[in-house]
Amino acid sequence: MQHYHSLEAASFQNSWLTIGVFDGVHRGHREIIQKLVRDAHAHHAPAVVLTFDPHPAAVLTGKEIRCLTTPDERADLLAALGVDVVITQRFTRDLSTASALEYMTHLKESLGLTHLLIGYDFALGKGREGNAARLTEIGLELNYSVEVVSALSDESGVISSTEIRKLISTGNINEASKLLGYRYQLGGEIIHGEGRGKTINFPTANVNYPKGKVIPPNGIYACWAHLGAQKFMAATNIGLNPTFTPERQIPSLEAYLLDFDRDIYGETMQLEFVTRLRDEIRYKSVDALIKQIHDDVDQTRKILS
Repeated sequence: MQHYHSLEAASFQNSWLTIGVFDGVHRGHREIIQKLVRDAHAHHAPAVVLTFDPHPAAVLTGKEIRCLTTPDERADLLAALGVDVVITQRFTRDLSTASALEYMTHLKESLGLTHLLIGYDFALGKGREGNAARLTEIGLELNYSVEVVSALSDESGVISSTEIRKLISTGNINEASKLLGYRYQLGGEIIHGEGRGKTINFPTANVNYPKGKVIPPNGIYACWAHLGAQKFMAATNIGLNPTFTPERQIPSLEAYLLDFDRDIYGETMQLEFVTRLRDEIRYKSVDALIKQIHDDVDQTRKILS
């Protein structure tokens, strides 16, 4: 899979294309992506996905939107589905003012667009004028075809990234995983923390996670910790460590790996969230905290065994 970080860097012929943010590459997205890959390859054409960063809604509204995936994570998920090319275009206010005709002409010239696959509610261009009908009309002029894919829904309704972000931000990890089709992950480089875990015989790995991603609410979680090709059970804390640092403002991400004892500073770890155990609590004594950590570890082992 090739991942381009600008549209200008890409040049192809006979492309089959879909366009969207595809944050999280959830089950609904996969319906479109798998159809794109299957049909493009049947026509001996490259399956191309054009996505955007930052999130268009964040640029247009000025409001912060924490995403489910970084651009590279999104590209990796798309590659796993068989996509040949991912283009992550920087979204700007200038880009949002382009007409649908201008933008599609650019895609035709850059990608040799042959077939466009879009979701049922997709639109692009200034004022979202480039809906399915308008894009089909432009396709007749530029010589590409358009196909619309219906939304995937389950008993809770249409599956959307917005809904999944809400579920994770409120701690409903299980339901979010169901809609994603996989377990939500946070990861990053393991960095030095305060070192307090070692003093109470529960050394933790402090993860420098991407601050632009959705963070589950403060609390304790049962996770799988991935280090290279290995994975370990982990009782994971997201929070401010109120027993020791009640003044902290930005939540830390710390994982206690079960049955594990080696130096991993500087390595990269991915935490796969399985379920939420409890809220973060400020304890009156260190002994009370240690007792609770023992309970958290026992519960994590029971859930993951």
